[in-house]
Amino acid sequence: MSYQALTERMAGISDVLGAISLLTWDARTQMPPGGAITRGRQIATLTEVAREHLVAIETRRLLDKADAETAGLKPDTIERQSIANIRAALAFHDRVPLDLLRRRANLSSDAHAAWLEARRDADFAAFAPWLERMVDLTRELADAIGGGGTRYDALLDLYEPGMTWPTLQPLMAELRAGLLPLLGDIRNAKAPRSDFLRGHFPVARQREMVRQLAQILGYDLTRGRIDDVIHPFEVAMARDDVRITARYDESWLVPGLVAALHETGHALYEQAVDPALQRGAMTCDLRTLYLVGGPSFGMHEGQSRLFENHVGKSRAFWQAHFGVVQALFPEALAGIDADTFWRGFCAVTPSPIHFGSDEVSHDLHIMVRVDLEHQMIDGDMKVADLPEAWNARMKVDLGIVVPNARDGVLQDVHWPTGQFGTFSNYTIGSMTAAQIFAHAETLPGVSDGLGRGDNAPLLKVLSQGLYRHGRRFSRAEAIARFTGQPDSVQPYLAYLDRKYRNLYAL
Repeated sequence: MSYQALTERMAGISDVLGAISLLTWDARTQMPPGGAITRGRQIATLTEVAREHLVAIETRRLLDKADAETAGLKPDTIERQSIANIRAALAFHDRVPLDLLRRRANLSSDAHAAWLEARRDADFAAFAPWLERMVDLTRELADAIGGGGTRYDALLDLYEPGMTWPTLQPLMAELRAGLLPLLGDIRNAKAPRSDFLRGHFPVARQREMVRQLAQILGYDLTRGRIDDVIHPFEVAMARDDVRITARYDESWLVPGLVAALHETGHALYEQAVDPALQRGAMTCDLRTLYLVGGPSFGMHEGQSRLFENHVGKSRAFWQAHFGVVQALFPEALAGIDADTFWRGFCAVTPSPIHFGSDEVSHDLHIMVRVDLEHQMIDGDMKVADLPEAWNARMKVDLGIVVPNARDGVLQDVHWPTGQFGTFSNYTIGSMTAAQIFAHAETLPGVSDGLGRGDNAPLLKVLSQGLYRHGRRFSRAEAIARFTGQPDSVQPYLAYLDRKYRNLYAL
């Protein structure tokens, strides 16, 4: 019975983390601007409550008794995995001071508010002091975490356990070596028409578009909702309260489309977690005190990228569902058929903006951010030099002249909120998505369903084979269990090469 008592104690932590998630969602969607300082304090207080509940003597007592009680079980049982997860979390928080977590939580809220203003005004200088403070606190966190590697290694491991700079770099290099020749060939080819994606798209109709597309993909609105933000995100309070957000541009349809597909992918993962795991160590990232359904941010991004690209940017999907968008925007899309729309939506059009970037140039955006944040954290670059370094890399890597700080170094929410080490998860997610999808297509009913624009068979196999397990298995273990193959970048490169050489007739 000790294990049951331990589970109930972890469920209490899940409830606190759910409340933190709710406050975070409100801060980014509904909260009046003047509430930022107070909200930061509230989140800091609840973070402290969750941590103190975790590291308390009673938790350690129950953990030891539960460990002895379940010692005879196999290592891959939920009981033994939960106990290992809790022990790892305790070891982490024994190293990281409470005061540091409190200061980071406070700064995250304040810096986010400062970023919003600086981004609005395209004024990096106004935000630079806040970013300097966040970099300093992040270095302090990395030093506390330790682990024997560099500071950046410690941060990578927070979001993608086991990942280090030496293991990430070869992966990025292999991907870059495959992307650059493909991008070069595409630039010399005739581009598909995409002008119809620019025009007049009333936001109210875009909201309806997002709602319909999310439901087509399988999003359960009885256990979720959709709101407007500057930088889209998904957040789960529990598997029965999973919320997504979208960003809209009245003159450009792509941001709303991408938000619908990408954030819904995140939400489908959370909504399919086994109900038996929803309040406990198998759905809580107890180290970062975050409520998340998967074992790593890379696995989570894998599901959003899978539904954004492999489903939502497939010809079959738009042959089946183009009527939804066309009915909402008959004037802007007059004379456009499903195949033309699909080709235009998939067109490779490098942009200064990461969000909504095309599949081929997307990871080059990520590499810029990963390299720059690595330099900031490990002390090779000052915050004041960031805009110049950013603009130079965008020019070299993507051939883009950045027009202003809003569309450049200030475009992402990650650094203002202290999420250093997470950008690589986008690329890891893209690789994960390709490998999982390639296998899923071989399973009974999946390809036939996708050919009809019906992803229900796909969602069923993903839910049964991956999603329901929550945090039970590492990303690499989950991939191996589902596909029977080790983690690899090759399925991703093969997918991009096949799709875009066909689309551009290369």
